[in-house]
Amino acid sequence: MIGHRTLSKANAKQVLVDMATGKFNPSQISAFMTIYMMRGITVDELSGFRDAMLELCIPVKLDEPVMDLCGTGGDSKNTFNISTLSSFVVAAAGQPVAKHGNYGVSSLSGSSNVMEYFGYRFTNDIDELKRSLDRSNICFMHAPLFHPAMKNVAPIRKELGVKTFFNMLGPMVNPAFPVRQLVGVFNLELARQYGYLYQQTEKQFVILHSTDGYDEVSLTSALKYYCNTGDAVMEPEELGLPRLSSADLHGGDLVEDSAKIFMKILEGQGTTAQKAVVTANAGMALFCSNQKEGILAGIAKAKEALESGRALTAFKKLIEGQR
Repeated sequence: MIGHRTLSKANAKQVLVDMATGKFNPSQISAFMTIYMMRGITVDELSGFRDAMLELCIPVKLDEPVMDLCGTGGDSKNTFNISTLSSFVVAAAGQPVAKHGNYGVSSLSGSSNVMEYFGYRFTNDIDELKRSLDRSNICFMHAPLFHPAMKNVAPIRKELGVKTFFNMLGPMVNPAFPVRQLVGVFNLELARQYGYLYQQTEKQFVILHSTDGYDEVSLTSALKYYCNTGDAVMEPEELGLPRLSSADLHGGDLVEDSAKIFMKILEGQGTTAQKAVVTANAGMALFCSNQKEGILAGIAKAKEALESGRALTAFKKLIEGQR
């Protein structure tokens, strides 16, 4: 690989299995991850790594046709928790959600950071996850509890503190095997690769990238998306939403800052910009679950679920249901 060689799908899968089962030392793992900071990942490598992670995970079999909303992270934009907030909006609009999340590695506040801040206790008890879905139409799965084989890798990722190919894998390795998936990615090349890989599955999918570098609908620039029926570029105005600035999306300097923004938005006290960007992402997710209705129908459903307070109710039911 140092000589610009790449791995076959089978070799990529085996490398990750060996990594997870302790056959490499921390220095070797760190060196391997560093390669993908210097060059792009191939489709074969991405799919091989994905297959290894899914083979090694603790699977969660749910009865509902669940969706995950997840970004790769790694865009270095330090936004508030847009995809996590959007997940509660989507759940409130009637689409069951199995949210796969983790602590922030290359960002200040990942979804697990903010959920933990609110007192949510992570669990891999499948019956408890099912009860969460019954109560609030959403369950939250903290990735390390479902990928125990990755315990050798987690401390190294944390020490590196930058995006690695594990960021690229995160949305693909949800242990609930969701049939619907909204994924935000940090560059167009990865968006194309994701689109190609998802076309080989039976999932309903939407892959998002804002052209100024965000791994979600940012409303700060044009949006490029790929879905089951093709791909397109849309400007914020075409979504019926305002064009924003990067300052509108800032998540603050502490997890507490992100958490305050999180609650203000759910309680209807967020800024117009904050509510718009959550509506945009939740709307694209609802479009993913019913692509025949179109994007604007998804946006309208998301707006109503947020403004009616039903998203706040879903959040409260998830958190308070554990007590």
